[in-house]
Amino acid sequence: MSKKLTLGMFGFGVVGQGLYDIIKTKNLNLEIKKFVIKNADKKRSLPAELFTTDPSAILNDPEINTVVELIDDAEAAYNITVTALRAGKNVVSANKKMIATHLEELTEIQQETGASLLYEGAVCGSIPIIRNLEEYYDNELLHSVSGIFNGSSNYILSKIFNENQSYDQALKKAQELGFAETDPTLDVGGYDPKFKLAIVASHAYGLYIKPDSIFNVGIDRLGPQDIRFAREKGYKIKLIPLAKEIDNSKVVLYVLPKFVSKENILYNVENENNGVLVKAAFADEQFFFGKGAGGHPTGSAVLSDITALRYGYRYEYKKHLDAQQLTYSTDYELQVYLRYEDDTLIEKLQFTSISERYFANDFKYIIGKINLQHIIENQADIKQSGVFIAEIE
Repeated sequence: MSKKLTLGMFGFGVVGQGLYDIIKTKNLNLEIKKFVIKNADKKRSLPAELFTTDPSAILNDPEINTVVELIDDAEAAYNITVTALRAGKNVVSANKKMIATHLEELTEIQQETGASLLYEGAVCGSIPIIRNLEEYYDNELLHSVSGIFNGSSNYILSKIFNENQSYDQALKKAQELGFAETDPTLDVGGYDPKFKLAIVASHAYGLYIKPDSIFNVGIDRLGPQDIRFAREKGYKIKLIPLAKEIDNSKVVLYVLPKFVSKENILYNVENENNGVLVKAAFADEQFFFGKGAGGHPTGSAVLSDITALRYGYRYEYKKHLDAQQLTYSTDYELQVYLRYEDDTLIEKLQFTSISERYFANDFKYIIGKINLQHIIENQADIKQSGVFIAEIE
């Protein structure tokens, strides 16, 4: 028999409203007792007495056994989550930055208190990738986990390649629709997928990797020359995070734009959709596709975590038991396309081989193999204006 959950919810924005819309259509053994919001003057669709700006109304209420955290502020979300877990309350969160940054500590608190923290909604919206890594792939050797983890960037790239919009036009449209923020750096700079990649790596390989240790480049330096090159070669560009096991001993993690061909399953993942590609030793290759953004898709993932708590579900972090077999590494060779202006950058990056090089008045690029560590060492130069780097098949 399921346990009754009495919920306290922090935040009532797009995801919070989406979650409530879903809950009210279901006959579930749960009740939302209180919402904590930031703006007390904003008009709400529910009775005013349900809302407060005082966090203690949830955190100090012994009747509330489950806290749902759906706010943007990662530091505030961390304080809420730690306080709730230490009070013996279960927590469901969708804050990928908070979880990725503090996951090891939060796992230890769960072990100490017996409370549970679930966060399916933090990674790839409606796609249940965390639960699958925990349950379906718990005894699998995973070769790699990659895909499209950020709906905002994917929407922008879809408009560029399918509707011939410029980067600026596509970004503006994404902002108008609410897919991208006024400051879109988190998405187009590759930080959002990096946070998600750190969480995925923990469940796939049993490693706690701080996001600051993971190299990320976004699509914010994408130029018309790169788009023209992709079209001429039959590619699309996608922003792809990768977690990959190498030599049975190391795991490499990075986020880079990538030129993908029609043969790549990610080629046709468009708009705000996400796609996760898992390559495993025994299960072979599997692909997960779904909405990566929006109130209802993310709300459905949050609700899945809430309903799992009714039956005492917890992440077991099984892969961490064998984590001593694997270490995090940046010693990895990959093939890249690099548009550049200053020739000294080529010398700094120490390409191990070059397969193509092109010079024109407004456009210079090189394609070749390079070590990830050399990219990281020169990332300040790579992230300058006039430079765009992407992995290429």
